[in-house]
Amino acid sequence: MNQLRQRLAGVSPYCYLIPCFAVFGMFLFYPFFKTIYLSLFLTDKLGKAKIFVGLENYTDLLTSESFYNSILVTLIFVVIVVFGSMLLGLATAVLCSKTFPGIRAFSTAYALPMAIASSGAAMIFKVILNPTIGVFNKLTGLDINWISDPRYALICVAVLTAWLNSGINFLYFSAGLGNIDESIYERASVDGASGVQKFFRLTLPGLSPIIFYTLVVNIIQAFQSFGQVKILTQGGPGESTNLIVYSIYRDAFFNYKFGSAAAQSVILFLIIMALTLVMFKVEKKGVKY
Repeated sequence: MNQLRQRLAGVSPYCYLIPCFAVFGMFLFYPFFKTIYLSLFLTDKLGKAKIFVGLENYTDLLTSESFYNSILVTLIFVVIVVFGSMLLGLATAVLCSKTFPGIRAFSTAYALPMAIASSGAAMIFKVILNPTIGVFNKLTGLDINWISDPRYALICVAVLTAWLNSGINFLYFSAGLGNIDESIYERASVDGASGVQKFFRLTLPGLSPIIFYTLVVNIIQAFQSFGQVKILTQGGPGESTNLIVYSIYRDAFFNYKFGSAAAQSVILFLIIMALTLVMFKVEKKGVKY
């Protein structure tokens, strides 16, 4: 009897994990494996697997110029968004790291983008960049159709996304700056260090764990950006803003090629996973705890 009770006592903690695994299984593991399964089939318009084609969906993608274009566009977009949002978040966090009148208002303004829905921001941004009634053209005196021009459309979407992501980055960096000991700045001032030297030799090394975490999170978020593209450009003009996420959406819900869309989803997952693993390898050399 005692042995039975001991065994039950050893098993009972794992029973509390059953609801967690049930939720993960339903909303994470099942869709993941179902996506891999569908990527091996041709489907009907309802997304049901009909004809097994093996790796044909993947080979079609890897021989498609449109798919390579979507990858290139996505990589350019991710670079602009990640560096833009992190730079803006870091700059605003440093500006608000000192106490001055009105700091709460500035902090609220800098953190506000994280509370704005991407769809609402995209609608406002679309009006601002309108070639005829847009405020931006009127203030700058330019006559450019920003969203409909292939040279500027991707940059416009990336700038909006960078601004939207800068709010959460501001909070991350503000928290990181608050954890840096003020005494090291005082000692540096006594030694005659300038503000620039303090920033590059004290602030950035002290923020390296936050910078690494923010970099990983921002890259994953940038790869998953969708609402801005859907509202502003719908992948156009041409395919200049056809991010891989939007390409997945278009193949699945417009062309009814769910197998191809699933294959693109798997490739996107592999790209993000590879980048994340590389960053965790580099993290051991560049991050100081």
